[in-house]
Amino acid sequence: MAIIHKTTMSPGKLELLAAWLPAQPWYLPTGRPPALARAGGFRLDDPEGEVGIEFMVVTDTSGEEPTAYHVPLTYRGAPLAGAEAALVGTTEHGVLGRRWVYDGPHDPVLAAQLLALFQGRAVPQAQSLSDTPDPTVTTRYDGPDPAVTRAGADALTVTRVLGDAAPATGSLGEVTAGWTGPDGTAHRGVFASLAAR
Repeated sequence: MAIIHKTTMSPGKLELLAAWLPAQPWYLPTGRPPALARAGGFRLDDPEGEVGIEFMVVTDTSGEEPTAYHVPLTYRGAPLAGAEAALVGTTEHGVLGRRWVYDGPHDPVLAAQLLALFQGRAVPQAQSLSDTPDPTVTTRYDGPDPAVTRAGADALTVTRVLGDAAPATGSLGEVTAGWTGPDGTAHRGVFASLAAR
């Protein structure tokens, strides 16, 4: 079970993302620096208790219309070997000390737990509460028996720019969750999908 510490991070998550997002190929440039706000998300537990896993939604209001980005993040107490290109940044955590923050889809721990979520072997957790399942996160999985499937991380697709779109046809399943727009409007959409291989 992940313990959520009520403490400070310096720089904060939004500061890290404001510097990192504009360099990503899926970012929709507005001609201005990102103006980010937290909009939702959930967590998964690392069975080993070492890596923090967060599926974070931020809205960027720097353009004419707000854009919701899904940014899965992992938090580690040491650098992840071979993942330099996926590093979002480092931050000082008030309880845990220095943390290395990574773009989650490139972290094998997140990929494994996301696959476990599809297969019913992981339970989505509330974003800001310890040991609290989040029943608003729903999963559909129509693949083989989870005990025998060998679907890998390359079969997982993470949605980066969120919308209220319907699930894609032909997928083995998807993870659907909600977020809140800047005006308070509730939205739901596909956060990740699993393709047939």
